[in-house]
Amino acid sequence: MPTAVGALAAEASAAAVAMERSPQQQQLQRTSGVGVPLPHAIEPIYLDYNATTPVFPEAAEAMRPFLLEGFGNPSSGHAYGRRTAAAVAAARASVAALVGAAGPDEVHFCGCGTEADAWAIEGAVFAARRRGAARPHVVTSAIEHPAVLATLAALEERGLACYTAVPVSAEGLVDPRTVAAAVRPGETVLVTVGSIQPIAEIAEVARAAGALMHTDAAQSIGKARGAGAGLLAQTLWVEVDVGRLGVDALTIVGHKFGAPKGMAALYIRRGVQLDSLLFGGGQEHGRRAGTESVLLIAGLGAAAEAAQRELPALASHMRATRAALAAALLSGLPPGAARVNGPADGARRLPNTLSVSLRGVDAGALLAGLGDRVAASAAAACHSAAGGAASHVLRAMGAADDADYARGALRLSTGRHTTAEEAARAAALIRAAAAEQNAEFAL
Repeated sequence: MPTAVGALAAEASAAAVAMERSPQQQQLQRTSGVGVPLPHAIEPIYLDYNATTPVFPEAAEAMRPFLLEGFGNPSSGHAYGRRTAAAVAAARASVAALVGAAGPDEVHFCGCGTEADAWAIEGAVFAARRRGAARPHVVTSAIEHPAVLATLAALEERGLACYTAVPVSAEGLVDPRTVAAAVRPGETVLVTVGSIQPIAEIAEVARAAGALMHTDAAQSIGKARGAGAGLLAQTLWVEVDVGRLGVDALTIVGHKFGAPKGMAALYIRRGVQLDSLLFGGGQEHGRRAGTESVLLIAGLGAAAEAAQRELPALASHMRATRAALAAALLSGLPPGAARVNGPADGARRLPNTLSVSLRGVDAGALLAGLGDRVAASAAAACHSAAGGAASHVLRAMGAADDADYARGALRLSTGRHTTAEEAARAAALIRAAAAEQNAEFAL
């Protein structure tokens, strides 16, 4: 069994023991719905939680009043408006608490994670241009979401900014020293790095250069939380706390943690100057014009509360189901038949995510062959339709250089409803489908 898989299995065992010994964990798991199968969903087995998540029942219930009677405009001073304004304020406070913001005034609602990323980047660039910078410089990494990389490329193409994308290690990690070498004191206005990275250390580099620090935390928020310094804390959980991370802006994407699609937020630290993208009314503290979608905001607020409540049980559950999936999928394979992408140290991975490349297998054909039995991704769902090309993340890690593995990458992500039985059954189905292309995967 590969080293990374062995580490995952060991973590799963440790998590299971910890949960057995903790009455609080047992009670939380019984009452939270963690580990309860998706209702009315026998097939396919859902292993694509990184693409999107089921809406929390609490979020659906919170939205219900604003479908009919709660129709007032939050900017109106009458009773109808005051009711919806109160709902927006309550949701803002819940989201602020989820990420450890100093107050609700630091949370700004917007339409999606792509908008939040663009706001952070373009807001920093245009604020710098108003101060006299001709082509503000931004530092990012080669593995960021297209919402970051495509925005920067568009700004550079139009002559409005320039950027440097620093490389990552074979494990997909950014070395703060490469960021330090890339920043240009007096020219760099923003450093934007996401995922599980040494964010606190990179933020210090940005601060020393006089630049702002932004992170896209779409895949981290609502997955877990724990103590330690930065997102590389050697704990069971991932921490998303803006104070400890030292960031100036942070992207929050609701549908990644049980909120409805079409609602996100950008955390902006007090005193940070980011130009607006939308102009008109004075909504969102005067920084984003447009009448608020009270329905979706209420859902995001309720999901934030539910996610915060479930974090202790969910962290252990996701890590255990991911490890069980990895062990069932990869055990007994010939050496080199599969590669686990990313850090060998499971503490440096998202607790729910397994990226694995299968030798001699076309992942797209494998998923098509599975039909409606397993729902997973051959690449990130937001850009998996790009002609079947290898993920830019895997290319940056060098994981797509070997032709035997280049087309065989699967991204499997577990969540609150994944069960151990589903993980084992999905692994068997994937192995059987892979064996149709390469006999060494036969069970």
